[in-house]
Amino acid sequence: MPRAERPPVMLCRMPGVAFVPALLVSWSSASFIISYAIAVLAGHVEPLVPYISDTGTKPPESGIFGFMINISALLGVITMYIRYLLIEKQNESSHFVRSSCNVFSLCIGLMGCIGMGIVATFQELSVPSVHDIGALVAFGSGVVYITLQSIISYKSCPQWNTYFVCHIRMAISVISCIAFIPMIVFASEISMTKIDWIPGEKDYTYHFVSAICEWMVAFGFIFFFLTFIRDFQNCKINLS
Repeated sequence: MPRAERPPVMLCRMPGVAFVPALLVSWSSASFIISYAIAVLAGHVEPLVPYISDTGTKPPESGIFGFMINISALLGVITMYIRYLLIEKQNESSHFVRSSCNVFSLCIGLMGCIGMGIVATFQELSVPSVHDIGALVAFGSGVVYITLQSIISYKSCPQWNTYFVCHIRMAISVISCIAFIPMIVFASEISMTKIDWIPGEKDYTYHFVSAICEWMVAFGFIFFFLTFIRDFQNCKINLS
């Protein structure tokens, strides 16, 4: 008697699949805003554009920041893996991108999530060198990941993506790439590690410009993942 075949599972019908990037976006936004609000109200940082890490250095906000950013990193891993599976299945019928490119994009994205975990675990003032390496990996890998995903999105048009969405993703990628460069350059010019910056003091201009760029890149990632929600809702692919 022939064995009954297992029916295929619709990726887009799996409970919570489209909810994952939505949760990633809302949770990450909340982590930045909550830690910022607590740090400012506690008087630990000046309200005018601190570094993101500055808002999660001292207790009580440090515990909240570390916990929420680690959860964001985990949600990022899940989102990127689902995105990888989605592209693989789409590519089986359309052949719009090399599988190696999809794998490489996933690996770069996972490196960024590891960097986020390092940033959340090693405090800026406690272990600054490790923290800075984690931040560089997180932001650098993140910029490369969204750029690769933008290119892949264009290659999948018009069957799997609209050009409007692709234009939005590429615009976010370009802005993030442009902001990433002065973020690193100006941060490298700062001669001290501190969080209580006061306008007019030494290196404040470097800090101010670098911090603005850091927030731009961080929210660039958030807005980019926001565009994944519709893809996850509209996919028509079977996972056997």
